[in-house]
Amino acid sequence: MPEDLSYRFSIAPMMDWTDRHCRTFHRMLSRQALLYTEMVTTGAILYGDAERHLAFDPGEHPVALQLGGSDPAALAESAAAGTHYGYDEINLNIGCPSDRVQNGRFGACLMAEPDLVARCVAAMKAATTLPVTVKTRIGVDDRDSYEELCDFIARVADGGCETFIIHARKAWLKGLSPKENREIPPLSYETAYRLKADFPELTIVLNGGVENLDQAERHLDQVDGVMMGRAAYKDPWLLADVDRRLFAQTSPLPSRTEVARQLADYLHRQQQEGVPPRAITRHILGLFNGQPGARRWRQVLSDARRLEEAGPDIVNEALDAMTSSSRSPAFDRAEAATA
Repeated sequence: MPEDLSYRFSIAPMMDWTDRHCRTFHRMLSRQALLYTEMVTTGAILYGDAERHLAFDPGEHPVALQLGGSDPAALAESAAAGTHYGYDEINLNIGCPSDRVQNGRFGACLMAEPDLVARCVAAMKAATTLPVTVKTRIGVDDRDSYEELCDFIARVADGGCETFIIHARKAWLKGLSPKENREIPPLSYETAYRLKADFPELTIVLNGGVENLDQAERHLDQVDGVMMGRAAYKDPWLLADVDRRLFAQTSPLPSRTEVARQLADYLHRQQQEGVPPRAITRHILGLFNGQPGARRWRQVLSDARRLEEAGPDIVNEALDAMTSSSRSPAFDRAEAATA
């Protein structure tokens, strides 16, 4: 674990999105952001292909493993496996509201069982020397009072958790889909701020609805860290300014084209390991968002026939297509309009 592991800015664990290829791309844009895996269930680690779920590139550091489960012994064994693979943190998901997660008795439904969560944390702490953190909502169903939230935080902290990532929305376990649970319950940033004031000894990281670095900077006046999710995935270039704005780093920013060239090299290396280009290109469609030629970039990278024919050269082909479109009169007009 890096001695200077920072929670100041992180990218949220997102199912089907933050796999190792996505994390490698994001690491090209920020050296300081803390990255998270997708949620991995204890069953997938203990009874499935642990190598497939846990292996990652050392260049991704700092990177945290997020676990899903509710059995203390299984979580302890999974935390030990994450430690063996070299992660920098082990995180427990107490925020996901999906039916599949509820049926497995983990995720947001565990907010109603703080003593069980505390036992899970204590077991994980006993199995690893890494930080054990919890990502949670501010309430679940009708159990959404601030007093109940404080009780949950206090009991889990007694189990050994010192860092809480607070998704500043409650979760409805019935009647809303996971997508709706990210959008319909209102955000309450004040609740996260209040938690930090009432539990100053804990590290409180705010998550939910953070769209840009201006917002992140404002939240950092009140809490210890900010976690950004879909905004960072859909417009990844905003990550290129994280190190300068949030960590006072002075290294020059890479250009989008430089990052694209790094990605082309990465695709070539991954092809040698049998990874299909689509597994990587699906994560980088937003690299040129808002830039002239971005539509051509997305079109080429999304073209199944071209992906099959070009293979790892598809990124260079997409860059060439952008350059060609940039020489068109339509491109010149668009560029002049944004000047």
